[in-house]
Amino acid sequence: GDIAFRFINYVRSARERQLQRKLKNHQNLSWQEISESYQEDKFKLLGDSQVVVCDINKEMLKVGKQKAQHLGYSEGLSWVLGNAEELPFDDDKFDVYTIAFGIRNVTRIDLALEEAYRVLKPGGRFLCLEFSHVSNPLLSRLYDLYSFQVIPVLGEVIAGDWKSYQYLVESIRRFPPQEELKAMIEDAGFLKVDYQNLNSGIVAIHSGFKL
Repeated sequence: GDIAFRFINYVRSARERQLQRKLKNHQNLSWQEISESYQEDKFKLLGDSQVVVCDINKEMLKVGKQKAQHLGYSEGLSWVLGNAEELPFDDDKFDVYTIAFGIRNVTRIDLALEEAYRVLKPGGRFLCLEFSHVSNPLLSRLYDLYSFQVIPVLGEVIAGDWKSYQYLVESIRRFPPQEELKAMIEDAGFLKVDYQNLNSGIVAIHSGFKL
Protein backbone atom coordinates (compact mmCIF):
# COMPACT_ATOMS: atom_id res chain seq x y z
CA GLY A 1 0.00 0.00 0.00
CA ASP A 2 2.97 2.37 0.29
CA ILE A 3 2.75 3.58 -3.33
CA ALA A 4 -1.00 4.07 -2.96
CA PHE A 5 -0.49 6.17 0.18
CA ARG A 6 2.05 8.35 -1.62
CA PHE A 7 -0.36 8.86 -4.51
CA ILE A 8 -3.10 9.92 -2.09
CA ASN A 9 -0.67 12.35 -0.44
CA TYR A 10 0.24 13.79 -3.84
CA VAL A 11 -3.40 14.30 -4.88
CA ARG A 12 -4.30 15.84 -1.54
CA SER A 13 -1.33 18.22 -1.73
CA ALA A 14 -2.12 19.25 -5.32
CA ARG A 15 -5.78 19.92 -4.56
CA GLU A 16 -4.85 21.79 -1.38
CA ARG A 17 -2.72 24.14 -3.48
CA GLN A 18 -5.55 24.57 -5.98
CA LEU A 19 -7.93 25.40 -3.14
CA GLN A 20 -5.56 27.98 -1.69
CA ARG A 21 -5.10 29.62 -5.10
CA LYS A 22 -8.85 29.65 -5.62
CA LEU A 23 -9.52 31.36 -2.30
CA LYS A 24 -6.63 33.76 -2.81
CA ASN A 25 -8.24 34.97 -6.04
CA HIS A 26 -11.52 35.75 -4.25
CA GLN A 27 -10.39 38.86 -2.41
CA ASN A 28 -13.93 40.17 -2.04
CA LEU A 29 -15.12 37.24 0.11
CA SER A 30 -15.66 37.74 3.81
CA TRP A 31 -13.61 35.70 6.26
CA GLN A 32 -16.70 33.63 7.08
CA GLU A 33 -17.34 32.82 3.41
CA ILE A 34 -13.67 31.88 2.96
CA SER A 35 -13.78 29.63 6.03
CA GLU A 36 -16.98 27.89 4.93
CA SER A 37 -15.69 27.39 1.39
CA TYR A 38 -12.38 26.05 2.68
CA GLN A 39 -14.02 23.57 5.06
CA GLU A 40 -16.46 22.40 2.38
CA ASP A 41 -13.79 21.84 -0.29
CA LYS A 42 -11.34 20.25 2.14
CA PHE A 43 -13.66 17.26 2.51
CA LYS A 44 -13.22 16.66 -1.24
CA LEU A 45 -9.43 16.82 -1.41
CA LEU A 46 -9.23 13.58 -3.41
CA GLY A 47 -11.90 14.73 -5.84
CA ASP A 48 -12.82 11.83 -8.12
CA SER A 49 -9.45 10.11 -7.64
CA GLN A 50 -9.60 6.47 -6.61
CA VAL A 51 -6.77 4.09 -5.72
CA VAL A 52 -7.11 0.30 -6.04
CA VAL A 53 -4.52 -1.90 -4.33
CA CYS A 54 -4.39 -5.40 -5.85
CA ASP A 55 -2.36 -8.33 -4.53
CA ILE A 56 -2.53 -12.11 -4.91
CA ASN A 57 -1.68 -12.63 -1.24
CA LYS A 58 -4.58 -11.94 1.13
CA GLU A 59 -2.19 -11.66 4.08
CA MET A 60 -0.33 -8.85 2.32
CA LEU A 61 -3.65 -7.08 1.75
CA LYS A 62 -4.47 -7.54 5.43
CA VAL A 63 -1.18 -5.89 6.43
CA GLY A 64 -1.81 -3.07 3.96
CA LYS A 65 -5.29 -2.43 5.35
CA GLN A 66 -3.94 -2.36 8.90
CA LYS A 67 -1.24 0.12 7.86
CA ALA A 68 -3.82 2.29 6.07
CA GLN A 69 -6.01 2.34 9.16
CA HIS A 70 -3.06 3.16 11.40
CA LEU A 71 -1.96 6.04 9.13
CA GLY A 72 -5.49 7.37 8.66
CA TYR A 73 -6.06 6.49 5.00
CA SER A 74 -9.61 5.52 4.14
CA GLU A 75 -11.12 7.82 1.50
CA GLY A 76 -10.71 6.78 -2.13
CA LEU A 77 -8.89 3.54 -1.30
CA SER A 78 -9.99 -0.03 -2.03
CA TRP A 79 -8.34 -3.45 -1.74
CA VAL A 80 -8.76 -6.31 -4.22
CA LEU A 81 -7.47 -9.88 -4.14
CA GLY A 82 -6.22 -10.66 -7.62
CA ASN A 83 -3.54 -12.16 -9.85
CA ALA A 84 -1.38 -9.77 -11.92
CA GLU A 85 -1.50 -12.30 -14.77
CA GLU A 86 -5.33 -12.30 -14.81
CA LEU A 87 -6.59 -9.07 -13.26
CA PRO A 88 -10.23 -8.95 -12.06
CA PHE A 89 -10.88 -5.61 -13.77
CA ASP A 90 -12.59 -4.46 -16.98
CA ASP A 91 -10.72 -3.20 -20.02
CA ASP A 92 -9.72 0.47 -20.21
CA LYS A 93 -10.41 1.15 -16.53
CA PHE A 94 -7.36 2.90 -15.04
CA ASP A 95 -5.40 6.07 -15.79
CA VAL A 96 -2.22 4.76 -14.15
CA TYR A 97 -0.93 1.26 -13.38
CA THR A 98 1.95 0.93 -10.92
CA ILE A 99 3.76 -2.17 -9.76
CA ALA A 100 6.56 -1.90 -7.20
CA PHE A 101 8.89 -4.80 -6.42
CA GLY A 102 6.18 -7.18 -7.59
CA ILE A 103 6.63 -8.00 -11.26
CA ARG A 104 9.83 -9.89 -10.39
CA ASN A 105 7.68 -12.44 -8.55
CA VAL A 106 5.04 -13.21 -11.18
CA THR A 107 5.32 -16.49 -13.05
CA ARG A 108 4.77 -14.97 -16.51
CA ILE A 109 6.01 -11.39 -16.78
CA ASP A 110 4.69 -11.15 -20.35
CA LEU A 111 1.15 -11.97 -19.21
CA ALA A 112 1.34 -9.43 -16.38
CA LEU A 113 2.44 -6.75 -18.88
CA GLU A 114 -0.39 -7.66 -21.26
CA GLU A 115 -2.89 -7.36 -18.41
CA ALA A 116 -1.45 -4.00 -17.41
CA TYR A 117 -1.97 -2.81 -20.98
CA ARG A 118 -5.52 -4.19 -21.10
CA VAL A 119 -6.79 -2.47 -17.95
CA LEU A 120 -5.26 0.93 -18.77
CA LYS A 121 -7.31 3.56 -20.57
CA PRO A 122 -5.94 4.92 -23.86
CA GLY A 123 -3.41 7.54 -22.81
CA GLY A 124 -2.80 5.70 -19.54
CA ARG A 125 0.67 5.23 -18.11
CA PHE A 126 2.46 2.10 -16.88
CA LEU A 127 5.12 2.51 -14.17
CA CYS A 128 7.25 -0.30 -12.77
CA LEU A 129 9.68 0.03 -9.86
CA GLU A 130 11.95 -2.99 -9.55
CA PHE A 131 15.40 -4.21 -8.59
CA SER A 132 17.55 -4.32 -11.71
CA HIS A 133 21.12 -4.79 -12.93
CA VAL A 134 24.05 -2.62 -11.87
CA SER A 135 25.90 -0.97 -14.74
CA ASN A 136 29.19 -0.16 -12.96
CA PRO A 137 31.47 -3.29 -12.96
CA LEU A 138 33.17 -2.50 -9.64
CA LEU A 139 29.92 -1.62 -7.90
CA SER A 140 28.35 -4.73 -9.41
CA ARG A 141 30.98 -6.99 -7.80
CA LEU A 142 30.57 -5.27 -4.43
CA TYR A 143 26.79 -5.51 -4.72
CA ASP A 144 27.00 -9.24 -5.52
CA LEU A 145 29.23 -9.78 -2.50
CA TYR A 146 26.81 -7.91 -0.26
CA SER A 147 23.77 -9.66 -1.77
CA PHE A 148 24.96 -13.26 -1.49
CA GLN A 149 27.15 -13.05 1.62
CA VAL A 150 25.37 -10.47 3.79
CA ILE A 151 21.65 -10.29 2.99
CA PRO A 152 20.83 -13.99 3.71
CA VAL A 153 22.81 -13.79 6.97
CA LEU A 154 20.90 -10.67 8.02
CA GLY A 155 17.66 -12.47 7.14
CA GLU A 156 18.61 -15.35 9.40
CA VAL A 157 19.77 -13.13 12.27
CA ILE A 158 16.91 -10.61 12.18
CA ALA A 159 13.97 -12.63 10.88
CA GLY A 160 15.12 -16.22 11.40
CA ASP A 161 14.55 -16.81 7.68
CA TRP A 162 17.57 -17.56 5.49
CA LYS A 163 15.65 -19.08 2.55
CA SER A 164 13.35 -16.12 1.84
CA TYR A 165 16.25 -13.69 1.71
CA GLN A 166 18.29 -16.08 -0.40
CA TYR A 167 15.32 -16.25 -2.79
CA LEU A 168 15.17 -12.44 -2.82
CA VAL A 169 18.76 -12.22 -4.04
CA GLU A 170 18.39 -15.02 -6.59
CA SER A 171 15.15 -13.59 -8.01
CA ILE A 172 16.84 -10.21 -8.50
CA ARG A 173 19.66 -11.87 -10.45
CA ARG A 174 17.22 -13.81 -12.64
CA PHE A 175 15.17 -10.73 -13.46
CA PRO A 176 15.63 -9.37 -17.01
CA PRO A 177 18.10 -6.47 -17.34
CA GLN A 178 16.85 -3.01 -18.20
CA GLU A 179 16.99 -3.21 -22.01
CA GLU A 180 15.40 -6.68 -22.06
CA LEU A 181 12.52 -5.60 -19.81
CA LYS A 182 12.08 -2.48 -21.96
CA ALA A 183 11.67 -4.70 -25.02
CA MET A 184 9.12 -6.87 -23.16
CA ILE A 185 7.09 -3.78 -22.23
CA GLU A 186 7.13 -2.69 -25.88
CA ASP A 187 6.06 -6.19 -26.98
CA ALA A 188 3.01 -5.84 -24.70
CA GLY A 189 1.93 -2.85 -26.80
CA PHE A 190 3.27 0.11 -24.82
CA LEU A 191 4.83 3.10 -26.57
CA LYS A 192 7.35 5.74 -25.50
CA VAL A 193 8.92 3.13 -23.23
CA ASP A 194 11.87 4.29 -21.17
CA TYR A 195 13.62 3.60 -17.89
CA GLN A 196 15.55 5.51 -15.26
CA ASN A 197 18.31 3.86 -13.23
CA LEU A 198 18.55 4.66 -9.54
CA ASN A 199 21.76 3.98 -7.61
CA SER A 200 23.59 2.84 -10.77
CA GLY A 201 20.85 0.35 -11.64
CA ILE A 202 20.32 -1.34 -8.28
CA VAL A 203 16.75 -0.19 -8.83
CA ALA A 204 15.10 1.06 -12.03
CA ILE A 205 11.82 2.76 -12.90
CA HIS A 206 10.33 1.62 -16.21
CA SER A 207 7.64 3.69 -17.90
CA GLY A 208 5.37 3.28 -20.92
CA PHE A 209 2.13 4.66 -22.37
CA LYS A 210 -0.93 3.01 -23.87
CA LEU A 211 -1.52 5.19 -26.95
